[in-house]
Amino acid sequence: MAEANATQASTAEFEPYHQGKDEDYMSPEQEAHFREILLAWRTSLMEEVDRTVHHMQDEATNFPDPNDRATQESEFSLELRTRDRERKLIKKIDEALGRIDDHEYGFCEACGVEIGIRRLEARPTATLCIDCKTLDEIRERQRG
Repeated sequence: MAEANATQASTAEFEPYHQGKDEDYMSPEQEAHFREILLAWRTSLMEEVDRTVHHMQDEATNFPDPNDRATQESEFSLELRTRDRERKLIKKIDEALGRIDDHEYGFCEACGVEIGIRRLEARPTATLCIDCKTLDEIRERQRG
């Protein structure tokens, strides 16, 4: 859920890519478009990590009341879980940037077909085409 919200926030400020009539899939222009999206998203997440660290340092108080302490610990725990999800997301962003460098970005890891510009704009870290992702989710539900 946090990843989906972060994705929406990161891609909201970018214009959708308009592919030229004779333009090849994952042309240098498309790679540059997605590199820009991924780098901006990564920067935004890193700034949020820094804000959290400063917030926790500034707000760390030893409350005498156990209820106040418990509330603060609960808030910090929630922030840390969110930052952990974002840390994992930063790793996925770095992996996507590596795929761009290797000119493998935008192709399904399972079957090799094009993932598609619109899917990548909605989820820039996608590694599976919609068909393979759907099958993956069905298998996951069957396993429990």
